[in-house]
Amino acid sequence: MITFAGVGKRYQPDTWAVHDVSFEIAAGELVAVLGESGSGKTTLLKMVNRLVEPTRGTILVDGKSVRETDPVELRRTIGYVIQQVGLLPHLTIGANVAMVPKLLGWDEAKTSARVEELLALVGLPEMSQRYPDQLSGGQRQRIGVARALAAKSKIMLLDEPFGGLDPITRVALQTALKKIHEELALTTVIVTHDLVEALTLADRIAIVFRGALKQFGTPSELLKHPADPYVEELMGMARQQAERLASMSA
Repeated sequence: MITFAGVGKRYQPDTWAVHDVSFEIAAGELVAVLGESGSGKTTLLKMVNRLVEPTRGTILVDGKSVRETDPVELRRTIGYVIQQVGLLPHLTIGANVAMVPKLLGWDEAKTSARVEELLALVGLPEMSQRYPDQLSGGQRQRIGVARALAAKSKIMLLDEPFGGLDPITRVALQTALKKIHEELALTTVIVTHDLVEALTLADRIAIVFRGALKQFGTPSELLKHPADPYVEELMGMARQQAERLASMSA
């Protein structure tokens, strides 16, 4: 579904934000891109929908290079959710979710039905006539997901979507995201610096460090067979957290 082949991004003559990254995300997978701040994970995500253009290499979506598709058209077919959500404050929730279908020329009946369907899907069926400032942070994030799916995209990209939320809301939204991903058979890529979030949510994890891909595998593979000292250190931290929690509940 999504293929990175020798992908690199250079912002300065001698500085590579992403360097020679290659891996493939299968259709229907939920993949986490895990790394600390400045590791290149957001740049990697933004190159999929051409918010950032690669300096070298190729990114394929369904076997077609993203460079061969107009960037505006490409973005209308790929859901994109950021931590700040970016809902337009002067529009109702329903109007925010309806933006992309209207840009695509959907008629009023089809658009309204899609908005109603999506608000029910994210658990906010009565919110259509409210405004963003009338919602909690967690509710706004749910609306962000609904808006990203409005044009029936099969790919969803999420950039630190739960970073500013309290722990209870964060876990609830992680559960909701996983359910939506499975129900709609999406291909989902989530950028995170949260180790536990990546291990518990993703089918496979791409660990990046200073722009390079250190390992790509299932949580079990990373825990049992870390391919690099950095990955081994991360997995050791995960084990310590699990052991600490186990000892507290004993």
